[in-house]
Amino acid sequence: MSEQIVMGVDIGGTGIKGAPVDVERGKLTADRVRILTPNPSTPKAVAGVVVEVVDHFDWKGPVGTTFPAVVKDGVTLTAANVDKSWIGTDADALFTERLGMPVHMLNDADAAGLAEVRFGAGKDRGGVVVMITLGTGIGCGMFHDGVLIPNTELGHIEMDGKDAEKFAAEVVRERKALSWKEYAKRVEKYLLRLDALIWPDLFIIGGGISKEADKWLPHIRVRPELVPAALQNEAGIVGAAIAAAEGPS
Repeated sequence: MSEQIVMGVDIGGTGIKGAPVDVERGKLTADRVRILTPNPSTPKAVAGVVVEVVDHFDWKGPVGTTFPAVVKDGVTLTAANVDKSWIGTDADALFTERLGMPVHMLNDADAAGLAEVRFGAGKDRGGVVVMITLGTGIGCGMFHDGVLIPNTELGHIEMDGKDAEKFAAEVVRERKALSWKEYAKRVEKYLLRLDALIWPDLFIIGGGISKEADKWLPHIRVRPELVPAALQNEAGIVGAAIAAAEGPS
């Protein structure tokens, strides 16, 4: 197998998906596989599903994984939408042992942002670029002149006395049966709050909901340029593979 092909696995609060990635082109080389995130989503249970995903492709080689948490040196330090037993887990060591091959983990929104800055909506863009992923929670990946500033947990800024993701994550739209316009106004309020804090040049909106961006993004009025993710919901897989190919920063 060419060294430019690396396995990427995107671990989310509801699903775990993965595929081999051509990291020189930012393209999946096979149809992705998706398996529901186990409940409870303990490290051991999640590692078991990652093994299933990787084994599906009969993969042997480096593996990159994302995770919805602060990840420093392969250790998960938070657990907003997964089992609390993740806090303090050496995920790189656990997954490397379970898969029998080198594994590198990073924050999920950081991974999606890496893919978009390298191959997608943020390519060749200078200044401050902020990747926002909307799903079970809100992920945030921030870049300055193409360089990642890791673990910016801006989905947890306070809005109306609670975490922003409790107000504007995609799961909130589903639970409250909000119209696209109603949901857009929630996301707009969140983005305006971010703009007041960090003054970005570009917002990229990712997550599965980016596939339907035409239904709600036009309703949002904010100062920075606002675009959907070009790689849509594959960005995390691609970014995970990039991170594994290039090694820990």
